[in-house]
Amino acid sequence: MNEALNISVVIPLYNEEESLPELAEWIHNVLSHHHYSYEIIFVDDGSRDNSWKVIEELKAKNSRIKAIKFRRNYGKSAGLNVGFAAAEGDVVFTMDADLQDSPDELPDLYKMIVEDGYDLVSGWKKKRYDPITKTIPTKLFNAATRRMSGIKNLHDFNCGLKAYKKEVIKNIEVYGEMHRYIPVIAKWAGFEKITEKVVQHRERKYGTTKFGIERFINGFLDLLSITFMAKFSKRPMHLFGTLGTFMFLIGFLISLWLGVNKLFIDTSARLLADRAEFYLALTSMILGSLLFISGFLGELISRSSVHRNKYQIEKEI
Repeated sequence: MNEALNISVVIPLYNEEESLPELAEWIHNVLSHHHYSYEIIFVDDGSRDNSWKVIEELKAKNSRIKAIKFRRNYGKSAGLNVGFAAAEGDVVFTMDADLQDSPDELPDLYKMIVEDGYDLVSGWKKKRYDPITKTIPTKLFNAATRRMSGIKNLHDFNCGLKAYKKEVIKNIEVYGEMHRYIPVIAKWAGFEKITEKVVQHRERKYGTTKFGIERFINGFLDLLSITFMAKFSKRPMHLFGTLGTFMFLIGFLISLWLGVNKLFIDTSARLLADRAEFYLALTSMILGSLLFISGFLGELISRSSVHRNKYQIEKEI
């Protein structure tokens, strides 16, 4: 089966026992109807309900189902990263487990990757069933992401329903909470054929949302982080070293002027230690030195970090 596997569907989940049987059957019916070979990869992010038991029962009925269970909750990005590593299909889909993403969208998304040649197709939930407290911050973050990333043609960066060429997911790394910005990560990895497709957003059928208001605060911080990482992760000295050198030079020049002025121009002037400019110069040189050292240490860390995506996996089927 793996030799000609058309599709992998990666589904991270947390406490979704009610929706899993319906979702698995829906995906099977849609992909079988279109004669696609496929696999479904469930990644249980440390669920506390019976999600894993349900997955084991589904696996017994459908050999195309694979599953990975984390020993504890790590977050959606961890689930996607592990799922991407396990995926073997030529086209890889991601979708949420809460039935708000429709598997009926998969064939059209598959054609956009295979026939139209896109690297990544992101869903756009143009009509949403979320409360206004969620939709307004989402629009603001999407606008900010478009501006900072330069990807002008996406309206919904965080939509869970996406399609990827296999080469994309095998050449990017998703960690922390960077799943919101996978299109940005893909673009900066060199995959620039990115587009979107309007998809259906369904009301949640079971349970409650797992996300709170903190996701929007984290989202803004992640956007700053990913922008920094894309530009300076390989060379942090370029940023910190430049800022440090600039601040040190400012402080040095102020100190030089104060010294020359005291020694040769106005010898009766106040002592340097009594002047505010002296402490401003001293602070500037100290901060400049600290920034320079930070850049140097960042350079060393960026070359030796190997444990960023290590997760404790409890079970795998």
